[in-house]
Amino acid sequence: MKKKLVLVVDDSAFMRKMIADIINSSSYLEVIDTARNGKDALQKVVDLKPDVITLDVEMPLMDGISTLQEIMKKAPTPVVMLSSLTKSGADKTIEAMTYGAIDFIAKPSGSISLNIKDIESEIVQKVEHASQANYKLTLNSAPSIKKNSYKPISSNQPIVAIGSSTGGPRALQQVITKLPIDFQSPVVIVQHMPKGFTKSLAERLNKLSDVTVKEVEDGDLIENGKVYLAPGGNQFRVKEINSQLYAEVKQEQPINGHQPSVDVLFESVANVNHCHPIAVILTGMGSDGSNGMLHLKKRHPRTIAISQSKETCVVYGMPQAAEKTSLVDYVEDIDNISEVLVQKIPKKR
Repeated sequence: MKKKLVLVVDDSAFMRKMIADIINSSSYLEVIDTARNGKDALQKVVDLKPDVITLDVEMPLMDGISTLQEIMKKAPTPVVMLSSLTKSGADKTIEAMTYGAIDFIAKPSGSISLNIKDIESEIVQKVEHASQANYKLTLNSAPSIKKNSYKPISSNQPIVAIGSSTGGPRALQQVITKLPIDFQSPVVIVQHMPKGFTKSLAERLNKLSDVTVKEVEDGDLIENGKVYLAPGGNQFRVKEINSQLYAEVKQEQPINGHQPSVDVLFESVANVNHCHPIAVILTGMGSDGSNGMLHLKKRHPRTIAISQSKETCVVYGMPQAAEKTSLVDYVEDIDNISEVLVQKIPKKR
């Protein structure tokens, strides 16, 4: 089997050596070269044509964001970003996802992480998956007008529940930024992502969207026209109390390795008495969300289930698993999903 060739880009010689050694431990990957900064990387991308690139976010001369944008212009290639756990690092990482990066890895202890070996398996897995990913590089421009006034949902109104993983930040941007300012449903989302990064994602989506987007907090009232993103490292459930819907956010044990979990969110929506759920499964590895969809369809047979088409997924795992349940009503390209949602949500009279 021909190995996938990897270019490692980092301004630290120590990090270049450690990351290269970790990647070379995979029987599927081989580091073809390393680069010490963005300018060096751009030349090597053109000359060496790697199958995948690991790219540090924070570098001198040309930072990771600028380098990524140039790579996507000159030689589009799957990229995995390496980021610090700082607020700045998280913001830049989310920005990188919208410019075409496939995934990201959070360095465990800053720019020079002496304990990088602690996440060896994560690095190998994410680089392997990126090398196989179906990466689409077309990005939509986003509207800038704001915002609506909100009322709590009433009985029998829709609740849109979305699950996503690898490739999800960009997919979510393509869906959420197209929702109209008077969208008559709440939207609850689980995106597989570590603590800290979900807040940056919510803030970015909020800037780009007509609807209000926030990282959900425990006890939030769930209202029409608002989008609630599960915080990394916590489970997110929708709870019905006196005919009102509230958010329950708790740190618990991961479910099938996930916290937040799409299954947990979907099953909580299934337990709401008077609602019409619309379940959406976007790009991602694994099968999270499929069991939750089963619960939704069993409890609310009128649930509308939508999955993202294989052709527009970065990773087709989660949508494929959902489709294998034979309960998906619509398989849609990512550009069409918001249109389907708008069609299925009754307009305000």
